[in-house]
Amino acid sequence: MTSAQLLTDAFGRIREVVHQAVDGLSPQQLAYRAGEDANSIAWLVWHLTRIQDDHIADVAGLPQVWTSKGWAERFGLPFDAADTGYGHSSDQVAAVQVESGELLTGYHDAVYQQTISYVETLTDDDLPLVVDRSWDPPVTLAVRLVSVISDDLQHAGQAAFVRGLL
Repeated sequence: MTSAQLLTDAFGRIREVVHQAVDGLSPQQLAYRAGEDANSIAWLVWHLTRIQDDHIADVAGLPQVWTSKGWAERFGLPFDAADTGYGHSSDQVAAVQVESGELLTGYHDAVYQQTISYVETLTDDDLPLVVDRSWDPPVTLAVRLVSVISDDLQHAGQAAFVRGLL
């Protein structure tokens, strides 16, 4: 198995969990919060997808799917187009309301496609490339990709847990 195949498998597993957490739920169920300050399925899936979109587009030198493919307009959220949900307050989490699960999975699938198109091009020689010098030590492409996968899997698992509560 190549590194590209391993990354493709990991991002595919995220996609599977996202669909399992979202498919068949109503807008009210997607907005359900287990506690006053808890995250909803809608917010979790939107956020994990925004992070993947933002970070992969950055390292791949591509435009974000969110803005370039009209998803920001389709969602109509009260945030700046560059917002990824990082550091959101409870009120901002509550503001992530969606008309359907298909909107969430549609956006996730579009980001997944861009992600896979990019990671399929990678070789082992690409992974040590420094992509962010603002950290100490500087962040390599390998570290950035693993970070996105880790963050996405955690949030997808949280969304699956919330679905279980429903």
